This record gives sequence, C-alpha cells and structure tokens, in this order.
Amino acid sequence: MVTEAPAPAPAVPATHLATRPTVQLTPGSALALAAGGGAVVLVVGAVLVSMLLAVAITGVSVALVAVVLRLLLKDLAKQG
Repeated sequence: MVTEAPAPAPAVPATHLATRPTVQLTPGSALALAAGGGAVVLVVGAVLVSMLLAVAITGVSVALVAVVLRLLLKDLAKQG
C-alpha cells in the first residue's frame, strides 16, 4: 500500500520586517557624549603615563642598585 506524502505548506512572504528604533542625538546630548569621550581619553592617558613613569623609575632604581653592588663587590675584591 503506497500513501502519498502531504503537500508542503505554501511559502508565506515576509511582509513585516522588524525595524530598529533610531537614536536621535540632540546637540546637547552630542556635546555631552563628546565631553564624556574626551574625559575617558584623558583618564586612560593619565593612567598609562603613570604606569610608564612607574616602570621608568623602577628601571632606574634597579640600575642604580646594580652599580652600587658592583662597586661594593669591586671594593671587597681589592681588600681580600
């Protein structure tokens, strides 16, 4: 006994597309957004410069300690 498969459902055209709401910026909100972005850039820049300064100070300190240790060891070698 052979049965026929049911016919496929007809395709429904996509007439309704979801639209996204657009964001409208007023001059005041655009100015606030620009000021906020500028503040973020300044804060991040200050943090990065501070970190770079800390690394530079640490490097100079380590170099100074190395020079002092070398001089101390040279003095000990001369005395011994």
